[in-house]
Amino acid sequence: MPSINRKAIIAAVSSLLISVPAHASPAFINILTGGTSGVYYPLGVALSQIYSENIPSVRTSVQATKASVENLNLLQAGRGELAFALGDSVADARLGVEEAGFKAPMTRLRAIGGAYPNYIQIVASQASGIKTLADLKGKSISVGAPKSGTELNARAIFKAAGLTYQDMGKVQYLPYAESVELIKNRQLDATLQSSGLGMAAIRDLASVMPLNYVSIPVEVVRGIGNPAYQSGVIPANTYDGQVEDIPTVAITNILVTHDGVPEETAYQMTRLIYENLPRLSNAHSAANDITLEDAPRHLPIPLHPGAERYYREKGLL
Repeated sequence: MPSINRKAIIAAVSSLLISVPAHASPAFINILTGGTSGVYYPLGVALSQIYSENIPSVRTSVQATKASVENLNLLQAGRGELAFALGDSVADARLGVEEAGFKAPMTRLRAIGGAYPNYIQIVASQASGIKTLADLKGKSISVGAPKSGTELNARAIFKAAGLTYQDMGKVQYLPYAESVELIKNRQLDATLQSSGLGMAAIRDLASVMPLNYVSIPVEVVRGIGNPAYQSGVIPANTYDGQVEDIPTVAITNILVTHDGVPEETAYQMTRLIYENLPRLSNAHSAANDITLEDAPRHLPIPLHPGAERYYREKGLL
């Protein structure tokens, strides 16, 4: 019986290993979202399901976070493959704006594409008497987690309106749902929330007590002096008891990844987002405002090569 040729076996095994494609899909896609009562989280859950059903051999997870700033720091560290983030936070991350929560320029971040706009939604109990931004003086308000995208929005808006946190009776840094519970219990006057329209926390609050919806006038939006902030409107009847349109600020959300994600994976993540918009809209109505045509436009960071390939195929670049 002939002896086994060990060199031949090693060579054969090596050739099999080399033949495995280097661009094979990763085993894992972790989607970084926000609080479970916001919009990022249900959309992240829907994307997780879409990816697990359509990308071979991939496992997905959805991580609830403090949203934009935390998400971008996690991506820079390679601790996630896809994240939701506000456009102004993405721009600050690229530059490494320390007061916005970024200790150094985030050079690894890459865009998948634009999503829906966030609307700044300031609601107060009618009992508080708050009807305008100026009425917030001396009152208690929650502005989101410290240095979160929402809290950075609050700072910018109050500054443009000639207000500071020192003007308020008390400022709390709480998640959406917790802020709402305090208003229900009359321990808080108002909350500023940056989210898609029809968010669960405000719907919940509006269903149990009468609210005032605070406008952000166009001149205040102009005074912010940041192109990421645009005038927007919360349409009448978005929430119970909201019978008029509410002028406010709109800020585009961006789906972000990092340069360590393989091109083919980023391509598939991008393709499956924009080919499943009806399914995302079923997860949350905010996704009704996501369009393929706008996805590659006005982004403050470079597109991931995989996303760029998809948009070129669609004739958008």
